[in-house]
Amino acid sequence: MSALKSLALVIEVATRARDQADQALMQARRAVQQAQGQLDQLESYAADTESRWATASAVTVSAELMLHHQQFLQRLRQAVGLQSGVMADLQRKVEMARQRKVQEEVRLTALELLVKKKLSARAQLEARREQKQMDELAVLKYARGAGGVGGLLNGEGS
Repeated sequence: MSALKSLALVIEVATRARDQADQALMQARRAVQQAQGQLDQLESYAADTESRWATASAVTVSAELMLHHQQFLQRLRQAVGLQSGVMADLQRKVEMARQRKVQEEVRLTALELLVKKKLSARAQLEARREQKQMDELAVLKYARGAGGVGGLLNGEGS
């Protein structure tokens, strides 16, 4: 019975590990959603800024103002690029977390299957033991009815 208790403990630990992996996956997915929201905001802001500048550029502006605007848009594009890199990194983390969760689920399933097999083997052993006892009891009962065990041994019961 101690083997089953040990397996139960291992299953409990594996269940906790699977739950932690699931939680890590959910956190990674939330981080991706937040980063995507930030990326969307940056892209939207860049598009709005460019469209406003296109309307404003119809009016005469100084070269210095034009240079500042171009530098600003360049930095904004850099920020979009950096955020895209953050998104790619977070997506990799989500995939790693997903794989870890799958591994933990497979491990837990394997352990549960092992326990089922051990319980089944134990039940079969117990059933054989009971059948052997029943057979022995039937032989003894038959022997008593046929003149006792001595009669069977001497060939008298047949």
